This record gives sequence, structure tokens and C-alpha cells, in this order.
Amino acid sequence: MATKTWLKNYPKGVSDEINPDNNESVLEFYEDCIDKYKDMPAYVNMGKTLTFRQVDEYATSFAAYIQNKTNLKKGDRIAIQMPNLLQFPIAMFGAIKAGLVVVNTNPLYTEREMEHQFKDAKIKGIVILSNFASKLEAIKKNTGIETVIVANIGDMLGFKGYIVNFVVKNIKKMVPPYHLDGAISFKEVLNQGKGQSYSRPKLTGSDICYLQYTGGTTGISKGAMLTHRNILANMEQIYEWFKPVLRDKQETVITALPLYHIFALTANCLAMLKYGAKNVLITNPRDMPAFIKELKKTPFTLMTGVNTLFNGLLNQPDFHNVDFSNFKLAVGGGMAVQKAVAERWEKVTGTKLAEGYGLTETSPVVACNPVDGTMKIGSIGLPLPSTELKIMDDDGNEVPVNEPGEIWVKGPQVMAGYWEKPEDTKNVMEGEWLKTGDVGTVNEEGFFRIVDRKKEMILVSGFNVYPNEVEDVIGQHPKVLEVGVKGMPDEKTTEAVKAFVVKKDPSLTADELKAHCKKSLTSYKVPKEIVFRDELPKSNVGKILRRLME
Repeated sequence: MATKTWLKNYPKGVSDEINPDNNESVLEFYEDCIDKYKDMPAYVNMGKTLTFRQVDEYATSFAAYIQNKTNLKKGDRIAIQMPNLLQFPIAMFGAIKAGLVVVNTNPLYTEREMEHQFKDAKIKGIVILSNFASKLEAIKKNTGIETVIVANIGDMLGFKGYIVNFVVKNIKKMVPPYHLDGAISFKEVLNQGKGQSYSRPKLTGSDICYLQYTGGTTGISKGAMLTHRNILANMEQIYEWFKPVLRDKQETVITALPLYHIFALTANCLAMLKYGAKNVLITNPRDMPAFIKELKKTPFTLMTGVNTLFNGLLNQPDFHNVDFSNFKLAVGGGMAVQKAVAERWEKVTGTKLAEGYGLTETSPVVACNPVDGTMKIGSIGLPLPSTELKIMDDDGNEVPVNEPGEIWVKGPQVMAGYWEKPEDTKNVMEGEWLKTGDVGTVNEEGFFRIVDRKKEMILVSGFNVYPNEVEDVIGQHPKVLEVGVKGMPDEKTTEAVKAFVVKKDPSLTADELKAHCKKSLTSYKVPKEIVFRDELPKSNVGKILRRLME
């Protein structure tokens, strides 16, 4: 692929290169955006809107508190553990303004997972939602955490917030009792920080901005060191890629994926800053009726999500009553977008669903379908500007067009390495190239396709079976709601294909599904066993976790 065949299919007006050094740091980039869009709406959550100026005033108070009232210094790690609330961008930009390294933590983590991450990252401070504070209490003594800031759901909602906090704590009983010595409330941090002096840190592109922990879907979760330059590069790439459809000061983005996940963090929270977009934060997208109510209130232009989120919305009758007249673009990532979902999405919303691809280690986006209408369903599209992809065999040789192999990535968004894990870094880096562990192909046009995770491939009598392919076929059956496929040991064939299915129609039988599969799949790919489940195990962003299906 030395000739970068994909460039001939780049949308008109999209440059094939970006400059990752337009800004020296994410802080400088953020300051430019605040200056440019001051009084425009920045974030909306639970009926409350904050302008860019207001977000920055709060973030500055947060940073001033950190600098004057704690022992946290430039380069120290601070964890942020909360869902999509107004407090999230305030704490995150406040931490960056103080020169700290942000470690995003999944609020659904168990105590064991929290302890692993906090010790591994050597966390010194944390901003945590009170709903999860009891878990921190149980493990704090085993960590190096000195500064604990506790937020409540309603903190930024004005008078309404008092009611929200009362209901959450006393009526819904969503805050288990906790006691954390020396903890301070988020609101008190903002109050105390307001009167303090703020000193802007000197940050460069090579400083770490985020320690972003990998999903841990394979092996132990590791901290990817994402530098300011990595993040700036990916924001510039996303901005450049969306040029054919998005405009400065005109966009409203729906952020249903959690901001602590790298996809929403970069694509929604950061890249959309450059557009001056209004960001609608959805705190609990699993509450589909409430989510749809929010969609009805807000004329939106852009939405990101994962396949299960799009599928879930499509299966809500009320979703069809949403006004899609301003809707320009939907982007899917995190897992494969199934063909049946993409086709139905376009039919219902009138807007195409562009599948993209990325990894925590790449800040995250490396490829995306063109958004000018020339996308190819079932493909992850073309490499973003200043990004190279190639398909390699196990001996490190590039494979011919349309042949499967491991995807390798090179570009300014590729991480500096895994935090304090030089051996693990060495295992995935080959010079400037990152070995993704994903199996893919590329066609003559330069469109890439994910075949599957290397580690989740099923070996049937020497033949490779990729779960994505089988899931895609099963997902097209009208009586199927969700599906996950994995390998199971088999005496005759080494492994056999097993499918886990959630029914949309109770009348669906295993024989009916097998007959459906036989029409589209060669015999060794047809599931030997099909089991029905009420639900499938999912990650925090709704990605089906095949390894937990049983």
C-alpha cells in the first residue's frame, strides 16, 4: 500500500495531511476555542446549559483550587469517575489547566478494577460521583490518593439540583453510605477556587495529557500514554474528515457514549470544541424513553454511538417520531456496525451511518467512511489524513489486496506507549507502526474492512471463522434483536461456532436460524449450537463482550 491507494477516494475538499503542531498543547487549543466561541452554548445536561465562557470560569476555579489547596503538581495523575454530567468537562478541563494528567475511570468498575487502575497509574487525586464513593472508601487505603473531590448528580443544575440530589439520595437510594476522611465536595472546590490565583502551566506536545486505560477485553487493562500532540492530531484529523458536512458554530452533537470512553472523549468532547458545537450530554442512555425525549427536545445535527445503541433506538417505537430534519451525520465505532442496522438506520432517519475504526492506543480514530455520501456499508472506510494502514501476515510481510492479515497503523495519533510497561509496548510497536491485533482486509479502492479480533477468531478444522461475519448474517434475521458469536471446544473440529441470541420475536427457533445461516454461510461457519438469552453481557459503552457469554 506504499502508493496510498485510498487517497483517490478522499472526499472533495478533505486534505490528505494535517498539522498536529497547530497548537503546542490541548490547553492552548482549548483556550483558542473558548476565546472564539465565548458566549455560545457549550454543554447541555438535564435541562441546564453552560456557555463556553461559563465552563472556562468553573474550570479555572477548579484549577486554582488544585494549585492552591492541594499537593497536586504538574504531571500528577487525577482520576475522573462519573457518567456524562456537566461536572465532567469542568473537572477535566480544570485538571488540564492545572497541568495534571487525566485518568478516565469507568464508574461501573468494581472495587478490584478501581484499585488496579489507581495503583497502576499512581493516582494522587480523584473526582468521583457520590453514587460510587463507597467503593472508593473500601480501597482508598491501598492507593496513594490524597485529594478526594466528591460530586453529586445535581451540583451544576442550580435550585433544581437540590431537588435532584435529594431524590437521588433519599428516595431512589442511589448513594450508598460512605465515609471518606478529608473529602471535599465539588461545589466547595469551585467556591474555594474562585478567589484563588491561577498560574498557567507550561505544557508541550510531548507531555502526557491522558492515561487512557484499554478496555481489558484481552488480558489486563493497561494505561495508554496519550500525549497532548496525540490528542491534538486526532482532533485535527476528525475536524478535517467531517469538513464536507459540518460547519463552525452550526452543530449540535448528541453525546450518549460516556465521556470517559476514548471515542466520545476525542470525537464528541474535544473535536467538537473546534467546531464550537453544542454538546448534549446524555447521562443514562440505557433509559431509552428518557433518551428519546431528549432527542425530541433538541434539533441535533450529529450523533455518535455503537451498534447496540443504534439498534436499541431503532427498536423503540417512539424513536420514529423524532424530528430528523437537521440531522446530518451518524458515526458508529467501538464495534462492527451490522449491515442490517446501518440499512434500517438510514431508512428511519434519512441519514447514513458512517462506520469508523480506532483503538484506545490511537487516540482513538484511525479510519472512517467518507461522510460525503460515498461510504461503503460493512467497511471501516479510509485512513484519516496523515494516517497509514497496512495489512500484514504473521512474518511481518504485507499481504496482497483482499487477503486478511493484521492491521498495522502509523500516524501522529499513535500513543507514546503503555504506562510503565516497556515489554508490552515492545510487543505492539514495530518502529513507528502499531500492531492492532485486529484482522482486516483492504480492497483495490483503499477501503479497509475489519474481519475480526485476532484473538477472537474461531478455528474450525483449520479454517478461520470470524465472529463478526456470522453475527452479521444472524443479525439480518428479522426475529433477532442481538447476537454474539464465539468458539467452543470441539473434539472433531478443534473449535465449533456457538451463537448467543436475544429474540425480537418469541417464535424464533434454533432450526429456523440455522436454515437462515445456511443460505449465506459455508457449512463450517454455521453455528453448531444456538442458545437464546434474555440479554448479552456488554461493556460500559454497550459493546457485546463475547468472552463473558456462556
